[in-house]
Amino acid sequence: MIYFDNSATTKPYKEVLESYIKVSNDFFGNPSSLHGLGGQAEKLLSQARMQIANLLNIKPGELFFTSGGTESNNMAVKGAALMYKGRGKHLITTEIEHPSVNGAMEQLKDLGFEISYLPVDSTGRVKVEELKSAIRDDTILVSVMHVNNEVGTIQPIKEIGEVLKEYPKILFHVDHVQGVGKVPLDFQECGIDLCSISAHKFHGLKGTGALFIREGLKLAPLLSGGNQENRLRSGTENVPGLVAMAKALRMEFSNRTHYVDQMLSWNAHIRKTLGKIEGVAIHTPVSDSAPHILNFSISGIKAEVFVHSLEEKDIFVSTTSACSSKKKTPSKTLLAMGVPRPMAESAIRISLSFDNTEQEAILAAAAIEETARKLGRIMQK
Repeated sequence: MIYFDNSATTKPYKEVLESYIKVSNDFFGNPSSLHGLGGQAEKLLSQARMQIANLLNIKPGELFFTSGGTESNNMAVKGAALMYKGRGKHLITTEIEHPSVNGAMEQLKDLGFEISYLPVDSTGRVKVEELKSAIRDDTILVSVMHVNNEVGTIQPIKEIGEVLKEYPKILFHVDHVQGVGKVPLDFQECGIDLCSISAHKFHGLKGTGALFIREGLKLAPLLSGGNQENRLRSGTENVPGLVAMAKALRMEFSNRTHYVDQMLSWNAHIRKTLGKIEGVAIHTPVSDSAPHILNFSISGIKAEVFVHSLEEKDIFVSTTSACSSKKKTPSKTLLAMGVPRPMAESAIRISLSFDNTEQEAILAAAAIEETARKLGRIMQK
């Protein structure tokens, strides 16, 4: 099997699963309990928080555990808007955000907030000048993803942060779910106030994630109850999953150090092969893009047909983002980039991980070329 759908989810590292099982079996106490077993669980939770914070170069008290990227994004966007609505009710985001950000924005619109959606250019990047022009006296939040989950475009986060330093009352949220472990991001240098990550994108377990909240900020909690996570996110903590997340992030950072150049090489090989195929349009820009994502279309071939044809060869890729793939609608990201609708409807996303190999890239590229030519001949009949 060749698995090239890592932007949807990654296979957990063996060591991650082992740590999850051990903690689940040996330290299953509730970290809020007063007895020794609860104390052991609480200690492991604190250690996981410290380890992840050290990897992200933040303070442990700035890290809040969640169930994943969707919750982290909702907590950041809604929590900030509701907490600081006295300052204003204007929010800025982009036309290509993940549905968890876009959906949160639309809900806030129903509550009386006004949303400005920034357009992107043909490479999928926002223009910093347009962001600056969109700022109003009542703007309280800007939310921009770091790495686009569909085409891999890297947004000018540092430049945006520089602009927002002139507006201390505006909070800056970054969805770092696709970038973490693949594309470095310095939260402090970029002036980020809120940042979301999700474990299953870097070989951790589904149902675990985190939100960075800069020290001194307060958010309106979305979940009330037991006052866990410093009263921000109530609910019994998933200690085994969070210990496993710390393990996964540590391994992902190590793998990036050793294997990112290889991943870039695999990506380049597949891109070169795609360039030989008639009717192919590659949507992922050559520069300012993540090393693990490659998005392309083949004129006249339906994306779903292409995906299933590769699956018959035991090669797994995807169409749009996993959250939207079953809707059978064209990618809103590609449409925002100006890609014609027919080509957007035929888009394929390849997404790599450090677990992949050069041989897999070579075999997959050959299979993509063969499948494209075969389906192309069928479509011409």
